[in-house]
This record gives sequence, C-alpha cells and structure tokens, in this order.
Amino acid sequence: MNIEVFETKPALGAKAAQDGAIALREALAQDGEATIVVATGLSQFEMLAELVQAPDIDWGKVTAFHMDEYAGMPVTHPASFRKYLRERFVAQLPQPLAAFHEINGDNPSLEAECRRLKELIQGRRIAICFAGIGENGHLAFNDPPADFEMEEPYIVVDLDDKCRRQQLGEGWFPTLNDVPTQAISISIRQIMKCERIIVSVPDQRKAQAVKDCLTGGVSPLAPASILQRHSGATIYLDTASASLLP
Repeated sequence: MNIEVFETKPALGAKAAQDGAIALREALAQDGEATIVVATGLSQFEMLAELVQAPDIDWGKVTAFHMDEYAGMPVTHPASFRKYLRERFVAQLPQPLAAFHEINGDNPSLEAECRRLKELIQGRRIAICFAGIGENGHLAFNDPPADFEMEEPYIVVDLDDKCRRQQLGEGWFPTLNDVPTQAISISIRQIMKCERIIVSVPDQRKAQAVKDCLTGGVSPLAPASILQRHSGATIYLDTASASLLP
C-alpha cells in the first residue's frame, strides 16, 4: 500500500485519475482489453471528471463493473449509484464502453442479482478498482465488522447507522428514514483480487477513518485497513483527510 497527500481535493482527484489512466493503458496494451470497477460518492467527483478526459484510452475495449447499490433503489432516484455512474462516467466518455454491468438494486431478489453479477465477473482479471473510504472506514458498502473471508464477489449487506448518516450528510436523502438499510456490495475479497486499487479519500470528515484504517492493525472493525495488505493499492489524500496521520 502507498499513500500520497495533496494540498487540495482537485489535485488529489487529478493525480488519482492520471495514475488510473496509466494503469488502464498498460492493461489495454498487455491484454487488448481491460476490466475495471468504479465507485461513486462525493469523493469520486474530481477523479471521474479527470478520468473521462484522459487521452489515448480505447474505452470501447473496457468493461466496467458497478461497486455497490442500495436495495430497492430505482435508477430514477437522485441517490441511485447507477444514475450517478450513467451521468458522471458513462455519458461523459468519448466512446461507449465494451460493457457496463450495473447492479440492479430494485431486483425483487437481491440474492438472484448477486448470482447474476457473479456469473459476469467470475474469472475476470480486474485491472483497476477505483474506490473510496467511508466515514466508518467501509470499503464499498462493507461496513464494520466487515467479512474478510466471504468468497462471493457480490453480497447483500446491512448498512450501519454511521454509514446511513454519511449518505444523509452528503445530501443524497432528505431524512435518515429515507436512507435504505440494505445494499448490494462488491465483497472485500473481490476488491483485493484487483491488480490496482486507486482510493480517493478527501475531506476532514474522513480523517478519523483514514487514521484508523492506515495506521492501526488490519481489522474487520476498520474495513479499509485490509488495503495495508495490497501492494498495488494507492491511497490519495488531501491535507484535511490526512490531518490525523502521524
């Protein structure tokens, strides 16, 4: 795991996107195609805005997987992560992706949706996972205590109170009661199988989680601490999110 700190959030996003683009070009040159996992949330705004403008990427040979989605969430809802990625990523690319595999959170059977996604992602080499870290230390929607042993690539998870309050605080929902209590999430083990993990973590409100996950031991109580065991993970911080690091 590597850590880089930048003065501002835009600088953080620009460097994360630049490094992600380099890794993506390398994967395309090596294999003629590439698969990536893409995250959402306020932490990804600047990175995605830069990534979609990166030159010399044949997006027509890139398959993208969606990281997580709320249970029961229609794509028309303002908080839908499918909606977010369609608008901020897919629609901004200079050419269509080879495929974009969304999580259908409003599938009546969440377990069936997990099985469908498993069939799509199983056996794929994942070149890059673009991720963030939650205020509770979560990685994707794997809230503490996270399951580090689950082999299934997509799982149904319960969202804890701190996670749900983060979604409210970021302005995605009008009240806490409107925030779903479950989601479909990519699993910790599936994230750790990705060759590169580009983690964008700006803002002061993430400072405690950054300290807990990057300076303590590896623990399911600090889910993103597992990144300490991944040699291809880079954590991009701004001075605010890094403020509690030694």
